[in-house]
Amino acid sequence: MPTKVLYVEDELFLAKIVLESLESRGYDVKWINDGKDVMDAYQTFQPDVCVLDVMLPNQDGFSLGKEIRSHNDAVPIIFLTAKGQTKDVLDGFSSGGNDYLKKPFSMEELIVRVENLLNIVNGQSADVQDTYKFGVFTYDPLRMELDNGDEVSKLSHRENELLHILLRHRNKPVERRHILKELWGDDSFFNSRNLDVYITRLRKYLKKDPSVHINTLKGVGYQFVAV
Repeated sequence: MPTKVLYVEDELFLAKIVLESLESRGYDVKWINDGKDVMDAYQTFQPDVCVLDVMLPNQDGFSLGKEIRSHNDAVPIIFLTAKGQTKDVLDGFSSGGNDYLKKPFSMEELIVRVENLLNIVNGQSADVQDTYKFGVFTYDPLRMELDNGDEVSKLSHRENELLHILLRHRNKPVERRHILKELWGDDSFFNSRNLDVYITRLRKYLKKDPSVHINTLKGVGYQFVAV
């Protein structure tokens, strides 16, 4: 079965290029050019991955991401946008996005990001430890949940993968480049900014217990400290 991609873009010229490129690589693509038509298409098409432009007629990509998340908390979502400020990146992740691609982008980069997300979704198997306990937290990587005893936080795919990497190296230094390569496949400046955003988000989740924290090791990377 070919991978089904819900592609939402209102720029006709760009959409045709992306559509033809994805289809030439064997993807089954449903292209929508208006925000108001997205949820109906999502329900009938049931995509494996969603690629959403942010600026759309009638309904923006971020609100669509939230709506899709209310139906499915696992389907990967990639946002496409001409914006690249940190606030925009944060807005994308808080809207349920797993990744964020700034225009203009190459088709090769889009394909790599789509495949990376699909590998994350499909690669969570029996070799993943059922749960981790540290401080007041219980972490379930398969369910992508972090329980602090009072509430359960649902992690995005990328947050989940990052926390899992840090936990596998608990109390040991992890090189920043190693994390970037494992999460995105390259250590570009934009991916490095994305990593900063995800580290900030994980630190917010971990505030409940001061004995659990992520240290920044200048010039090296990070160290997840927990007992």
